[in-house]
Amino acid sequence: MRIPLFGKILLAFWLTLFLLSQGIWFLYAAEREGPGQERSTPRIGAAVLPLLARRLETSGAAEAQRDVQRLPPRLRNNVTITPAPPAAQPPENNRFRLAQIVTAPDGRRYQLVYVAPGGRGPFELPPSILLASAGAGFLFSVGLAFYLTRPLLMLRRGFGRVAQGDLDVRLARKVGRRGDEISDLARDFDAMAARLEQLLAARDRLLNDVSHELRSPLTRLQLAIGLARQDPRKTELSLDRIEREAARLEAMVQELLALARAESGIVEDSAEYFDPIAVLESVVADARFEAQAQQRSVSLAVPAIDEDRRPSVQGNAELIRRAIENVVRNAIRFSPPGGTVRVSMELTQPPLRYRCEVVDEGAGVDPSALTRLFDPFVRADSRGVGLGLAIARRAITAHGGMISARNVPQGGFSVEIELPAVAHDRSA
Repeated sequence: MRIPLFGKILLAFWLTLFLLSQGIWFLYAAEREGPGQERSTPRIGAAVLPLLARRLETSGAAEAQRDVQRLPPRLRNNVTITPAPPAAQPPENNRFRLAQIVTAPDGRRYQLVYVAPGGRGPFELPPSILLASAGAGFLFSVGLAFYLTRPLLMLRRGFGRVAQGDLDVRLARKVGRRGDEISDLARDFDAMAARLEQLLAARDRLLNDVSHELRSPLTRLQLAIGLARQDPRKTELSLDRIEREAARLEAMVQELLALARAESGIVEDSAEYFDPIAVLESVVADARFEAQAQQRSVSLAVPAIDEDRRPSVQGNAELIRRAIENVVRNAIRFSPPGGTVRVSMELTQPPLRYRCEVVDEGAGVDPSALTRLFDPFVRADSRGVGLGLAIARRAITAHGGMISARNVPQGGFSVEIELPAVAHDRSA
C-alpha cells in the first residue's frame, strides 16, 4: 500500500510525541514509587470510601453518585463508581488506591475505587494529559509534515512541467528563504531549468544557422549545374564552382562535427594527462608555415620549465590542440601583411593554471560583437564559416577552463585561454 510522504511524517511524529509523553509519565511514576518515596494512603480516602460504600448498599448507585458530586472537586475527581462483572474481585489495595466491590439494593455489583491525588500508576496516564499530548502532537505533526512536504510537492510539479516542455518554471521564489537543503534543491532546480532552456535555445538557433549556412552553397551548386546544362561551353567554369562549393560544404560539415564533439563536453580519455606547452609549441610550428605564406610571422613565449617538471592538464589533447589552432589561425588571418601574432603561455598559481594569450595586430572587433563572438556562425568578416571560436570555447569549457576576448587598446585583438593544471610527475 502506497502511503504519501505527508502521512508518513505525520504518523511518525505523532506517534513519537505520544510515546514520549507516555514515557515521561512512566519515568515520573516509577521514580515516585521507588525506594525512599514511600507514601501511605491518605486518611481522607479511607474515611470517604466506607461511607460511599454504605450509601451504595442502602440507597443504590444513583444516590452514591450524587454524594460523589457533593464532594470537593479535588476529591470528587479521584472517586469512581463503575459496574462490576458478577464474578469480579476487587483489585489489591495499595498506598495509592483503595477499591471494593459493593452490591446495590437491586442486586447489581459495583466497583468503588478511590485513587489518591497523584497516585496513578506508570501506565495510567491521566486523560487530560493524554488528550493534551495527543492534540498538541497532532497539530505539531501536521505543521511539520506540511512544512517538509509542500516544497517537495512543488518540486514534483516543477519536474512534471519541465518534462512537458515548460522550461519557464522557477521554484526558488515559491519555496522561499528556508535556509536549508530544500531551498538549495529549489535553486539547483532553477539552475537546471535555466540551463536546459539555454541549451534548447542554442540548439534551435544552431539549427537555424546551419540550415541558413548550408542553403547558400547548395543554391550555388544548383546554379552551377543549371548553367552547365544550359551552356556546355561553361562546363569547365561550372565544375570549378561545384568543386569549390563542395569543398566548402565538406569543411562546414567537418566544423559542425567538431563543434558537436566539443559541445557535448565529452573528454574522451579523462585519465589522459598532456603537456599544454608541447601542444602549443606544435600548433605554433604548424602556424608559422601558414603565416609565412601570407607574409606574417608568429612569435612564441613559454615559461622556462623543464619538460619533466611541467604540470599537466587532464583531458583530451587533440581537442585543446584544435581549440588553440583555431584561435591562432584567426589571429593570422586578421593580422595585416608584415604583422606578428604574439603567442605566450604562463603558469599562474594559486590555483595552478596555464594562461595562454594570442594577440594579433589587426583592427580588432566591434565592441558590440564581443559578447557574441564565441557563438556559432558569428563572423567578424565574410571569410570562414564562423565556427572556429565556438569550437574553441566548447573545448576549453569541457576541460574546466575559460576563454575570453578583448580589443587591445594599442591596436589589435587578444584571446585569453585558461586551463586548470595538475602537479603530475610524468617522469614517474
